[in-house]
Amino acid sequence: MQSHSPEELNFVRILRTNPCITTILDRAPQLGLSEWYLTAGAVFQTVWNHLDGRDPQSGINDYDLFYFDDSDTSYEAEDDVIRKAGALFDDLDVRVEVRNEARVHLWYEDHFGVPSTPFTDCKDAIDHFASTTCCYGIRRTPSGDDEIYAPHGFADLFDMILRPNPVLAPREVYESKAARWQREWPRLTVVPWPE
Repeated sequence: MQSHSPEELNFVRILRTNPCITTILDRAPQLGLSEWYLTAGAVFQTVWNHLDGRDPQSGINDYDLFYFDDSDTSYEAEDDVIRKAGALFDDLDVRVEVRNEARVHLWYEDHFGVPSTPFTDCKDAIDHFASTTCCYGIRRTPSGDDEIYAPHGFADLFDMILRPNPVLAPREVYESKAARWQREWPRLTVVPWPE
């Protein structure tokens, strides 16, 4: 059993108020993936909803489940995992987006206009989000513990500060997401993209 800091415990406690997160974390090990994290909007936006006194699922578009498998980076292999996850989470009234982060470099430039080097694991992929405030991951370990990845800590998250992370995503991606999120969570402070 791993020990968690008070911030991590508070983070997990808040995430567990979102029944979709709890269900996804409970079931995801059934996919048999060697490395995976629930990450991105569903995670940090559940915290923002808590801070704003809103329903835990309010404003969340989808639930991102990252996994990493560089032994087969074919579309077909990823699609097979996506179909299994679709069946596993079929009863949830949310979209669970499953992506093999070992494949991102194959499509990133077509989608975002800038090339991406191959990621080395899920944490590396999380490190490349457009905002440091988005860089969170949580997964269930084989022993049943919650493992948290939070490379930038929790201060900005709990202060509702969105900070740019100009390591990969273009400025337009950050600014577009920031504008959408600020409409949904008006208390959010958006730090401008560095000049």
